[in-house]
Amino acid sequence: MKLTPFCRLALSFIICHLSFSPVAAQPQYRLWYDRPAQTWTQALPIGNGTMGGMVFGTPAVEHIQLNEETIWAGGPNQVCNPSAREFLPQVRQLIFEGRYAEAQELANQKVMPVGAGQNMGMPFQPFGDLYIAMPGHANYIGYERMLDLDNAKSVVRYNIGDVQYERETIAPLGSKAIAVHLTASQPGKLTFTATMTTPHENPLTGITELPSGSGEKAVFLHGVSSKHENLKSRVRFMGLLSVKTEGGRVDYADGQLSVTAANEATLYVAIGTNVVSYNDVSGDEKEQATQRLLQAMTQDYQQLKATHEHRYHELYDRVRIDLGPNPYPSLSTAARIARFGNAASSSSPSPASSPSPSPASSSSPSPASSSSPSPASSPSPSPASSPSPSPASSPSLSPASSPSLSPATAVGGFAADNHLVATYFQFGRYLLICSSQPDNINPANLQGIWNDKLFPSWDSKYTTNINLEMNYWPSEVCNLTELNGPLFRLINEISTTGRQTARDMYGASGWVLHHNTDQWRITGPVDRSPSGLWPTGSGWIVRHLWEHYLFTGDRDFLRQAFPIMAEAARFYTQTLVQHPTRPWLVICPGESPEHGGKGHASPLDAGVTMDNQILFELYNEVLAAAEILQEGDGEGSLLDTLRSQLTLLPPMQIGRWGQLQEWLDDLDDPQDNHRHFSHLYGLYPSSQISPYRTPQLFDAARTSLIARGDVSTGWSMGWKVCAWARFLDGEHAYKLIKDQLMLTPDTFLLFGTQKQSGGTYPNMFDAHPPFQIDGNFGCTAGIAEMLLQSHDGFIFLLPALPSAWGEGSITGLKARGGFEIDLSWRNGKLLRAVVRSANGGVCRLRSYTPLHGKGLRTARGENPNQAFLLPQTPAPIVSPEAQLNPTGIRRTYLYDLDTQPGREYIIQ
Repeated sequence: MKLTPFCRLALSFIICHLSFSPVAAQPQYRLWYDRPAQTWTQALPIGNGTMGGMVFGTPAVEHIQLNEETIWAGGPNQVCNPSAREFLPQVRQLIFEGRYAEAQELANQKVMPVGAGQNMGMPFQPFGDLYIAMPGHANYIGYERMLDLDNAKSVVRYNIGDVQYERETIAPLGSKAIAVHLTASQPGKLTFTATMTTPHENPLTGITELPSGSGEKAVFLHGVSSKHENLKSRVRFMGLLSVKTEGGRVDYADGQLSVTAANEATLYVAIGTNVVSYNDVSGDEKEQATQRLLQAMTQDYQQLKATHEHRYHELYDRVRIDLGPNPYPSLSTAARIARFGNAASSSSPSPASSPSPSPASSSSPSPASSSSPSPASSPSPSPASSPSPSPASSPSLSPASSPSLSPATAVGGFAADNHLVATYFQFGRYLLICSSQPDNINPANLQGIWNDKLFPSWDSKYTTNINLEMNYWPSEVCNLTELNGPLFRLINEISTTGRQTARDMYGASGWVLHHNTDQWRITGPVDRSPSGLWPTGSGWIVRHLWEHYLFTGDRDFLRQAFPIMAEAARFYTQTLVQHPTRPWLVICPGESPEHGGKGHASPLDAGVTMDNQILFELYNEVLAAAEILQEGDGEGSLLDTLRSQLTLLPPMQIGRWGQLQEWLDDLDDPQDNHRHFSHLYGLYPSSQISPYRTPQLFDAARTSLIARGDVSTGWSMGWKVCAWARFLDGEHAYKLIKDQLMLTPDTFLLFGTQKQSGGTYPNMFDAHPPFQIDGNFGCTAGIAEMLLQSHDGFIFLLPALPSAWGEGSITGLKARGGFEIDLSWRNGKLLRAVVRSANGGVCRLRSYTPLHGKGLRTARGENPNQAFLLPQTPAPIVSPEAQLNPTGIRRTYLYDLDTQPGREYIIQ
């Protein structure tokens, strides 16, 4: 497979990061249960980016549902209505005339692919299932299963009589297979039959000889993915299943393998497809599956597991978090989630729910004017001793005794389970490691890499009006930067396919992406116009390239990324239009994703706030990157256009009830609790709204989010955690975490007992509902954002710490500017910080408490560190009816620290 220079650069930066040395041990984190899974959302996920598995843990017939990253319906294609370019001006005119329903209907028929009978993108599909039947194992006792997050393995243990059986399942990193290791406490007690099935039509099954020269055999299952929306599938796949045993007998026949009276056994499963890339399906699925299987089988299980754990710890151990001990070690994870939710419902409402903060709580005008002693005069502190984490070990499945808890930790009659929040945080990092390895063809999709349905909700593809981007919000700050590799590959590829869409649909240069894409890198609008006719997906997704530069300072990467960013901007310079009654250039047709203003018959509109925020950010990023790379000569004309158009973009507006307007017109409804709050893009993930730089916008955005409410779909609540962290309101952010961790019933389809709602399934998967993984990733990023922020021109230490987390520590979080930060705190106040500088330069720190450390000085003026330079957000237009509130933020202290590359600095 030939890689573009951009992809080669992404892979090279990935490889160099794999040399990171693991850090010390952290507290044990696991998902633990005392019964097998009844449903898919009770099964436990494993994965290595290429293969994903869901382990049910049933003793008599183990069930592992299997996925492979490239099994998608259909084949290489692009989606574009051939009449779109002709009719877009008419749709635009209808929008400007206020005839929104007519604009929507015309767009559906003449612009969207549905009007031309074309497909809406292809679904990600399962391979099938592995079943391991163990006769006589229905009558078991002493059952327990767990997902060991610290070592990335699933374990099932139970007793039959006086024999203890154990199954350990891994998706080894460094391999593209899955291994199941079965043991018994007495010799000769392992007897089972294993087979594979698939929901796809007309598969071929049988036995094949492996070309290893050893006479080993394998079960095979050969199939083709589905035809969908009149697009015939071109994806072929083959699964291979083989076994190694100690003792006993192995037989292969009739598409299954049987093991009799073995001491122990390891099953190996590998899947291959003919997919080489998004536009190439010329591969050999049998050869690929065989190579993957043999590569895994060259090692015995213990060797394979050791390699896997080494690679996993290189990633996972970079960030350690400790929010306190597990107060319920004898409870299953599902029971802990249910209890956490009960504690949440019993707790008092967040003080942030009050729309009018008291003026007395407003921040001081200048942190530097604090009456505290100047930190520059403080003596150099000696390193403070930190609480020692528990030593590394493979955790026992057996529950330990419950630690004693002080009354202060009780919430609503239950002990506060901060350990569950830390587990959820590490589970999010685990899921990203498992679903997005550097050399993958595809990034994590709407369900990561786990899907059991041929036609899942929303096709389990890539929704780019928030969901794909949210998947990668934790990647930089949570110290998993190389896991961006598959995302960067997708961005590179859609910048190619998006050129055709820009030309054919808009008659423009550059490239464009709408609200969805799939394995085949479609870039045209899909679904119907109220959700699909949104051309700013490309503007949003390239911010991940710029963010990677800000976090790493990697100029070589930026040099390769710059043309992609510039060409995304070029498209908009050629498609912005003059609003007929306002003095601004706007995107039309556009929309605030999936949401329309009150009184409008359609979400289609012109110049919506999110579009303006995305363009403001994109244009400024391209200009900043050009200055860093000195690209002025080669792109002078484009850069001049960007500078000119920046002055003509609509500024943000504050409406009549003090809200940040979502549309050009003041259409916001204070009773609206829609799941999308896209106009707060400027707050998070962007940095255009700040309590220090734009206090009016800060208050207006907060007013908008209060009106939206808290409880919503799972991913929306994950986004709200991030937003409330940016509002520096740890209590409200924590309240959203509790809402997110409300147990969602997942047996209603079986029993009809209760309707699903947003929250968390028993296996900690996010419930949209149904399952969407972006809620997991969004909440993980939000927890990090509560503890560290670096978007506003400085690094904010513990910016949104809730009172429930009175004592704790976290190590290894990343900040923009190439800084890595460790934090510990006690009684809600910073105790100690360690700053490690990769690139050198000024490290500007903000804190609620005075800081002391060698080299610290009171900060003055703008931060000279280029990674923290910010464009000036235009002043908002404020309705004369609006009543604004003070920000209500606390007084802080601001310091500068000159750093050298590779040096570590202790702050107290």
